[in-house]
Amino acid sequence: MSLLTDRRAAPSAPRAWSVLGEPREAHLGYLLVLPAYLFIVGLTIFPILYAVYISLHRLSLTLPGMPFVGLANYVSILTAPSFWQAVAVTTYFVVISLLLQFPLGLAVALVLNEQVRGRAVLRAAILIPWAIAPVINGLLWQWIYNPRYGALNGLLKQLGVLRDDVLWLGEPFRALNMVILADTWKVLPFYVILFLAVLQTVPAELYEAAHIDGAGAWQRFRHVTLPFLRPIILVILVLRTVQTFRVFEIVYVLTGGGPAGGTTVIAFHVYRETFGNLNFGYGAALSFVMAFLTLTLAGAYVLTLRSEELY
Repeated sequence: MSLLTDRRAAPSAPRAWSVLGEPREAHLGYLLVLPAYLFIVGLTIFPILYAVYISLHRLSLTLPGMPFVGLANYVSILTAPSFWQAVAVTTYFVVISLLLQFPLGLAVALVLNEQVRGRAVLRAAILIPWAIAPVINGLLWQWIYNPRYGALNGLLKQLGVLRDDVLWLGEPFRALNMVILADTWKVLPFYVILFLAVLQTVPAELYEAAHIDGAGAWQRFRHVTLPFLRPIILVILVLRTVQTFRVFEIVYVLTGGGPAGGTTVIAFHVYRETFGNLNFGYGAALSFVMAFLTLTLAGAYVLTLRSEELY
């Protein structure tokens, strides 16, 4: 008994401490995470810092030297008509895309949430556009819009809607809307999946009670379904606004920014200035301006998400 008491009372062995005042185990932990830190610094932090550096210089493969120009690249961006045209095109792209994709995605999700025949097959088929690579999607719609042998002209002529072939990507405003349509087909499953996931959580008893109380279809949607959908609607707004603001692949493959700059969104404008005109300093500055605009949009949505009035 006394031996057990002595063992309990005996002080524990002192921990090994280094000369810096930290346990030696901490040094082992630092050593283990060092490769991850180097990886992050090498592939993330250093490129960002270098991009900031070259954005303050005139770095162009068509001009000699690399002089320091300060904020001249940023001033040139804000005073360039091409930049503001890209902002206008991108704003139109974002607004029209959301106005088209939101109700369409919700409508498809509501249909797939009902007990319809072949619902499982339809739910699986809706994922096909989302599984297609963006470049392949652009090539697919490039064939659909082709004025000579495209599927869209052929279908509309067979239905009697058109008599002559239409050059769908030949006019700036029309081409922009055609790009939005192609992008909508690609991203529609994203909306459907998220909306459908929330609709599956709505208790059936609430619909039954609303039906007994005499509520119509619109009233059931407004007072039962919509309150459940509000959080996911705001999440989709954040994600899709940021994604649409950075759209690039579909524009690059389908129109190349044309015609007459009618589909030149900000991301494509950055690409053209950087790799088309070989103006890397100006392109780096454009990238930071684009990042600032994207973060501003994301921050505005985050503040909205925290607003208690929306819940």
